Amino acid sequence: MDRPIVALILAGGTGTRLYPASRAERPKQFLSFGGDRSLLAETVDRAGFADETYVLTRPGLADDARDHAPEAGVLTEPEPRDTGPALVYAAHRVREQVGDCTLVCLPSDHHVEGDFAATMERAARVAADTDSLVTVGVEPTRPETGYGYLKPGDERETSAGDAYSPVEKFTEKPDQGAAMRYRHHGYYWNAGMFAWTPDALLREARESALEPLVDALDAGDPEGGFDAIEPVSIDYAVLETTDDAVVVPATFEWDDLGAWDAMERVLDADEQGNATLGDTLTIDAEDNVVATDGHASVVGVSDLVVAAYGDRTLVIPKREAQRVREVVAELEAEDRF
Repeated sequence: MDRPIVALILAGGTGTRLYPASRAERPKQFLSFGGDRSLLAETVDRAGFADETYVLTRPGLADDARDHAPEAGVLTEPEPRDTGPALVYAAHRVREQVGDCTLVCLPSDHHVEGDFAATMERAARVAADTDSLVTVGVEPTRPETGYGYLKPGDERETSAGDAYSPVEKFTEKPDQGAAMRYRHHGYYWNAGMFAWTPDALLREARESALEPLVDALDAGDPEGGFDAIEPVSIDYAVLETTDDAVVVPATFEWDDLGAWDAMERVLDADEQGNATLGDTLTIDAEDNVVATDGHASVVGVSDLVVAAYGDRTLVIPKREAQRVREVVAELEAEDRF
């Protein structure tokens, strides 16, 4: 490619559905789940294909980001406003610092196995060659109701032979029946990994609810720009409204580690199907997820999540793992998160 590839790693969130391991002062991107290094450090390693790497986070986490990713530059957004403002802000800042480039945008808290670099380099080439907004699509392996989906159109190729498809439709998290239909009809999971040039994203953002932020960034007033907009995801603000969204299929295995039930997909289970993390003991127990930074014993139960970290313990049926967000909402309302 004629222009450099810049990896932008989003590390400003909390990962509330992995409470109590992940909390406000200890977000999940700085934790390790079954490995020796934090999720953020592993993501930076995966971004080794890029010419430069930046981590985008909030000011209170900047020092932690530098500790976990000392080889990367660190950008801090004025306020947390979801991925739409974050990615627009980062595109503007990176363009100022690097100039003409292709951005590859990566969450800091995903689990990936396989040839990640090949897919992301192809996504960067497609973004540069087509001047489009590229999202990476993952072929579903199950009817997952916790992910967004996208419907690809007819496959095309760039002049260099890189395959991509226009996105015909984005859909939010479906019910079980719809998820089964989407898998059968060739939809992809929308994995939240993107590639575009800064100019392309800022052009499309000007046609969205993010226009006041783009104007403020051009005027050198990022704080005023963030004050002028509401929190919004990049999918809802830009990708679902533009005619220039395309998808490149992934050639790697992926999981977003969004909730505790994901651990049974990425950890080796014992003969009874228990996926464990930390010092645990299971007796007459089957198909549980047990995780702790101390010790946890489970006896005579099945299909539960038992997570004990510090002074907090969570017990919830695996099938209800997404409801951890309800716990967090209550704790936040009581200022105890």
